Amino acid sequence: MLRAETLRGNPVQAFCPILGWLLAAAGLAAQPSTPLTLEQAVHLAWEKYPAVRASLEQVSAAAAGIDLARTAYLPRADLLGQINRATRNNVFGLLLPQQVVSPISGPVLGRASMTNVWGSALGLLVSWEPFDFGLRRATVEAAQTAKQSAEAQAAVTRHEVGAAAADAFLTILAAQQTVRAAQAGLERAQVLHQAVQALANAELRPGADASRSTAELAQARTLLIRATQAEQVSRAALAQLLGTSLDAVALQAGSLLRLPLDTDAADVPPSQHPRAQAQNSAVEAVQSRQKILDRSYFPRFRLQGTTYGRGTGAQPGGETGGPASGLGPNVPNWAVGMSVTFSALDLPSLRAQKQIETHNQRAEAARYDRLIQDLHGELEKARAALAGARQVAENTPIQLAAARALEQQAGVRYRAGLSTIVEVAEAQRLLSQAEIDDSLAGLGVWRALLAIRAAQGNLIPFLEQSRDR
Repeated sequence: MLRAETLRGNPVQAFCPILGWLLAAAGLAAQPSTPLTLEQAVHLAWEKYPAVRASLEQVSAAAAGIDLARTAYLPRADLLGQINRATRNNVFGLLLPQQVVSPISGPVLGRASMTNVWGSALGLLVSWEPFDFGLRRATVEAAQTAKQSAEAQAAVTRHEVGAAAADAFLTILAAQQTVRAAQAGLERAQVLHQAVQALANAELRPGADASRSTAELAQARTLLIRATQAEQVSRAALAQLLGTSLDAVALQAGSLLRLPLDTDAADVPPSQHPRAQAQNSAVEAVQSRQKILDRSYFPRFRLQGTTYGRGTGAQPGGETGGPASGLGPNVPNWAVGMSVTFSALDLPSLRAQKQIETHNQRAEAARYDRLIQDLHGELEKARAALAGARQVAENTPIQLAAARALEQQAGVRYRAGLSTIVEVAEAQRLLSQAEIDDSLAGLGVWRALLAIRAAQGNLIPFLEQSRDR
């Protein structure tokens, strides 16, 4: 809820809960030449803020992942070509699968020889899975779920950046209103100081009154400096969020300095919030991984066709050919068939992975339920803040009128010698606080409306309502 701080503190701190992370924005972009409305500032943040662009690139990467998963339906073709110079000694016996000892073909000769010959090979293998019991389809669906999750995260980033830009916009307006009120308070303090100083010099008032008026004047200057500083900090935050320079941040308040005509917000289910949809995508991602595991314990069938040729300079009897014998393939072969592979002992591993994913799904579902509950609570708090802001906006005009009357009466009483400087100073402080409260009251209602739309996950109605009509 928007609220004014006391004159001894920063009157716009209530507007700055999320400005800190905005200061991590990227470099400068084109500078706006005309004052920005709130709607224009939000759209510019959606366009310029690096986090939004990064999330969109992640969506594109996830879309490419779908194309990658679909390539599993295509046949695979492997080409091989090689040439070597090696000895031809072969031995009987078993050699377990490994990657160190190179295989050799041909008969075992009666004696070993270090004579070496040329060898060559050239071949093509085409392999294709005619059916896979739904494994490839589950993989493609998992990639589609990843894309949906990336889109949901992009929507979350876009929503948060838009809400932050709108909040920063309102923060600057609040700072500007506080600066105006502080300037008015300084002018009153200057008038009082001049009057009291003249009376003290004429010995019509004690010197203590002059000292008190000097202190009040210094305090009024300090408050104006702090208010101006808060405005500049708020401008810097919005400037970096929009990707522009500090001097280019000029705002058009429009209807935001008036109370909104309609403060009723339609009910929107929390499940429609971008954060809820992103969390639901996380649940679906776990479910898609479970489908892949369900279809992983099946045989793999592959249709295969190969053609190849080999060449060697060695003869079956141990003789060798000429110097160039074996440089090119001279013995052709071809084959067509189907191979079936089945990892029978993978079942315990798959069961453990399924258990892991089952617990992951329950955890993500619990996070979804917690998020829905949190969003409902945020919406209820925003509605309560709106109700309080409306009551404050109805009360501040009464407070301001009474404070103005009190300040005038205190001045008259002091000039007539019926009151002290303390009473006048207190009346002026009450008037300055009332002016701040009244100037921020309308913005408090707008801030509460923004909080409601942010909790509902849709800023468009708020942006349309903020348009100057």
